[in-house]
Amino acid sequence: MKKLSLLFLFFAFIACKNDKQTEAPSEKETSIETSSTEKETKGYPTKVYWGDTHLHTDLSMDAGAFGNRIGMDEAYKFARGEEVTSTTGIKTKLSRPLDFLVIADHSDGMGLFPGLLAGDEILMKYPLFQKWNNMLTEGKGGEVAIDLIANFSQGTFPIKTNNAELMTPVWKSVVEAAEKYNEPGTFTAFIGYEWTSLINGNNLHRNVIYRDNGDKAITQLPYTNEDSSDPEKLWENLAAYEERTGGQVLAIPHNGNLSNGMMFMEETISGSAFDEAYLKKRAKWEPLYEVTQIKGDGEAHPFLSPNDEFADYENWDIGNLDISEVKTDAMLAHEYARSALKIGLKYKTTMGTNPYKFGMVGSTDSHTSLATADDNNFFGKASNVEPSKERWDHVFIESEKAAIYTWQTIASGYAAVWAQENTRASLWDAMKRKETYGTTGSRMQVRFFGGWDYTSSDLDNLVDAGYSKGVPMGGDLNNAGDKTPTFMVYALMDPENGSLDRIQIVKGWSNADGSLEEKVYDVDWSGDRKIDANGKVPSVGNSVNLKDATWDNSIGATELKGVWIDLSFDPALEAFYYVRVIEIPTPRWTLYDVIKYGTEMSEEVTMTQTERGYTSPIWYSPK
Repeated sequence: MKKLSLLFLFFAFIACKNDKQTEAPSEKETSIETSSTEKETKGYPTKVYWGDTHLHTDLSMDAGAFGNRIGMDEAYKFARGEEVTSTTGIKTKLSRPLDFLVIADHSDGMGLFPGLLAGDEILMKYPLFQKWNNMLTEGKGGEVAIDLIANFSQGTFPIKTNNAELMTPVWKSVVEAAEKYNEPGTFTAFIGYEWTSLINGNNLHRNVIYRDNGDKAITQLPYTNEDSSDPEKLWENLAAYEERTGGQVLAIPHNGNLSNGMMFMEETISGSAFDEAYLKKRAKWEPLYEVTQIKGDGEAHPFLSPNDEFADYENWDIGNLDISEVKTDAMLAHEYARSALKIGLKYKTTMGTNPYKFGMVGSTDSHTSLATADDNNFFGKASNVEPSKERWDHVFIESEKAAIYTWQTIASGYAAVWAQENTRASLWDAMKRKETYGTTGSRMQVRFFGGWDYTSSDLDNLVDAGYSKGVPMGGDLNNAGDKTPTFMVYALMDPENGSLDRIQIVKGWSNADGSLEEKVYDVDWSGDRKIDANGKVPSVGNSVNLKDATWDNSIGATELKGVWIDLSFDPALEAFYYVRVIEIPTPRWTLYDVIKYGTEMSEEVTMTQTERGYTSPIWYSPK
């Protein structure tokens, strides 16, 4: 348990004023201290909803191979806050329920694993399936999973993974389960799946999420990698669905860090140069990016952002998904969100459309059926590494070239959505307009507005002023005239997590000569720290006790807020701005394992972390 008094918890919930002094450096606009209570007005979103847009159950081939034996019922019940029993027999529940869930099982091989496990006569005709069945019988599910992923990645799977006879009853059960657990106003169960595009082991996965109910979603089987590995073909499939049914659907890419430079390329999969049609399609179908999850954080990388002291957070930069190819520095610019946002500005300047105009979410990509990104309740990537004394040094994935271990996975993340109500339509619409943010597991509340006339007094009425005088995260500012943009930011700590270190605004822009730049600005921070000679706010410190996994929130702030003016603004240049909120250091899941199980881990294993949140950007365009 962390050291957090009942009095402090009370103040956290009512958003008391923090201890920030009013004196500030020139680049920091200080807010006046006011209550952050948000007045409901004019139908603006006043509540943030928490969820996971990327969860796998035993229906996914790899999840089943890794040992998952619980399914959609347990997944929904767990997300709703009920106690369930995990595959390995551990009773568990969330400390707080989620508001929504997308069970996004892999479309390829839907219905295949149960047949493999049961020794289905049709599958046993193939030597590789027979081998896997024998290995499963011998308890070697983890080895089966790694072999399965490798064969799928390299296109050597024994049979086609889009078999309609296998998929149809499984898709029917997916839709029916979502309909069963969807409770408008209380809990939203989206219908969805994961399209698992792999090109020579390079990850191009997308999660597909329907706004629709089951009557429409049931009419078309999910698109598969077997159908095509080209995202353009996926978009064509989604367009055909919408045209035929009148429904609505979107796709969320993830893990560009495992694409070896392919996620945010500057040419199509077929090798053609981008044209206007491609740019518009990508912007339409992919309004969000899953910026953080168990397989690494994808906001920034220190090679790309050497002046950002917080860029080196849980990066996975070893290779592609099956480590069939190791990473090179040249690949990184086309893998990370911040760099992709900058590349998008280049195309906006030269071709009029930004293909990488995406908002941010986090999600788990858990294959255990348990949607948790809580470090003190982390069930790992898959069921073979659920909580135990030994799990930390299990091999997650390996090849002849390298290996990734379980301790390198992270308890991340959650999707936060500002919406009017907890329904499929309201949440999906908010995702489409990018009024979202992602966190690495914390449930901090973050608001971000951009406009031309905000002042510190607008913090008195954050919501009404934010919307009436500007745009929220995910919005656009245009035609500056003779004005300079102002941004209003607010963050409230998660009362179950670390207090707040600082709020930052990350700006990216495209210069007249085509060069791309970025800068990170500290907007507000806890305590009385001053900007040093290098233009940096000093470290907040580290209060984590490694002997008992506690920490002291006194070094951070309950809330942070402010109005920031971009003094370097050039109205002729395309730009984006997003907020990054950093918490004080807290225990990582590995430390909780050390304390709970008496595990001894190697010195390279990280024991603490600085959790964070990333908002969707606000874009500025001269036109």
